[in-house]
Amino acid sequence: MLALAVDTATPAVTAGLVELEQAAVGANTSDAVRPRTLAARVVVDARAHAEALTPLILECLSEAGVSRADIAVVVTGIGPGPFTGLRVGMATAAAFGDALGIPVHGVCSLDAIAADCAPELGPDDELLVVTDARRREVYAARYRDHGLRRVTGPEVSKPGDLSAAGASTIAGSAAHTALFALPALSVQTPTPAGLVRVAAPALLSGVSPEPLVPLYLRRPDAVERSYRTLDRMGA
Repeated sequence: MLALAVDTATPAVTAGLVELEQAAVGANTSDAVRPRTLAARVVVDARAHAEALTPLILECLSEAGVSRADIAVVVTGIGPGPFTGLRVGMATAAAFGDALGIPVHGVCSLDAIAADCAPELGPDDELLVVTDARRREVYAARYRDHGLRRVTGPEVSKPGDLSAAGASTIAGSAAHTALFALPALSVQTPTPAGLVRVAAPALLSGVSPEPLVPLYLRRPDAVERSYRTLDRMGA
């Protein structure tokens, strides 16, 4: 099964083509599925999501030597992430799915980071994932079982208000993992393979995807200002 995977929940604009295979019966939990990356592109620029994503997808198609018609499913990160960047990836994924007549599955972007950490985690490790939420805040979630089971989050908070107690390691934005006294893994943003790994149970079972609902975790600034304006006007 060939999957197109995209994510714009972080400053990284990520696109890739991933071949998904079912692993042999009896494989370890972290190896239950085998996403094989055929092509991937990442551009780190928080202001370039709209301009960069579609060209990156086209580059991946060219590198992998496949056509759009070969894509069986689209997987997109649904955040948490800033409003403007996040909606670019989700809208692009929805447009590709609609044009090709294929399903589009949304996954938590923090889950994808945790899934990418799976090879480095043991069954007793507890992973904390943090990414930049701007406004001097972070998005965060905790994981167990080789990083494949989310136990808390996602949430948004100031780093100083986020307890790291019980966590054994951390991954995500390097500028923010450095704020915690935990050993940091190298995974900073979701990869196409990580996104597909999270979606794999739904993809392999053939279930219909849930509606795409972005994880903003808070209202965008423009909406908040409009509410304050209405309040002042007595609406």
